[in-house]
Amino acid sequence: MENESKTDRFKRVAERRTRAILRDVRLLGNCGSKSNYSYTSDQVNKIFYEVDQAIKAAKAKFHLPKKKEFEL
Repeated sequence: MENESKTDRFKRVAERRTRAILRDVRLLGNCGSKSNYSYTSDQVNKIFYEVDQAIKAAKAKFHLPKKKEFEL
């Protein structure tokens, strides 16, 4: 890995981290089982608000080009 290119390093690290995030999201989804857990809509909204904010913040770090304005 000493001579690993930045692209190869990105792919290796990003793939591992993405797999971990997807696994954790699936595990979070398991908390939706009403037979095992009790929760309110407010609690669920707070969870997904925070998840959404974290995704927006991470996405912003990639400096992706802005979408074009809507046009018909």
